[in-house]
Amino acid sequence: MKLHLLAGGPIPTNAYLLTDSSRGEAVLIDAPGGIWADIGPILAREKCRLAELWITHGHWDHTQGGAELIRATGAAVRAHPADRVLLENPQVMSSFAEQFKLEPLKVDHWIDAGQRLEILGAAAEVRHVPGHCPGNVLFHFQAQKAAFVGDALFKGSVGRTDFPGGNFEELARSIREQIYTLPDVTKVYSGHGEPTSVGEEKASNPYVKAQ
Repeated sequence: MKLHLLAGGPIPTNAYLLTDSSRGEAVLIDAPGGIWADIGPILAREKCRLAELWITHGHWDHTQGGAELIRATGAAVRAHPADRVLLENPQVMSSFAEQFKLEPLKVDHWIDAGQRLEILGAAAEVRHVPGHCPGNVLFHFQAQKAAFVGDALFKGSVGRTDFPGGNFEELARSIREQIYTLPDVTKVYSGHGEPTSVGEEKASNPYVKAQ
């Protein structure tokens, strides 16, 4: 399994393309605006089809490119039901994204905490990490020592909690119970910025201290 870290959209937002040329399949985690133009050539070069799109949470900057992507690939979409309104009726976010075109995203499979997803010969555990957004989830690939956490946790920071549905106490609890309980060596891939690790954030994150 190969990881491609890409950024797209008007607010640079990370998308993570996982490819396996031996299987001819790929998975994309989050779909910022215009991301199809970046991943299309990679899929062609590696002779992979995009099988699935996994959404870490329903905020527009992580989903803006989803509808275009689905039209181009037919990939199945997975997301958490707590963000159903944001995904199916993105106009509810118009108060802070009124200048952007937002299309609904049809979810094929709703996911929840504890679910195990098998794809590309690997297994990913779903963990629910609300606080930044009600449906924020992380995807933990234990064998690969990697976790894709959306906007719950960043290198030296945490997700904003001043949007509708945000709550700092809930976010801090989610980080301590769902992220800081992962092995320290786990690499943390966030929705914005550079990667970090569980151990690094437990030791030095100024917003949420490990208990």
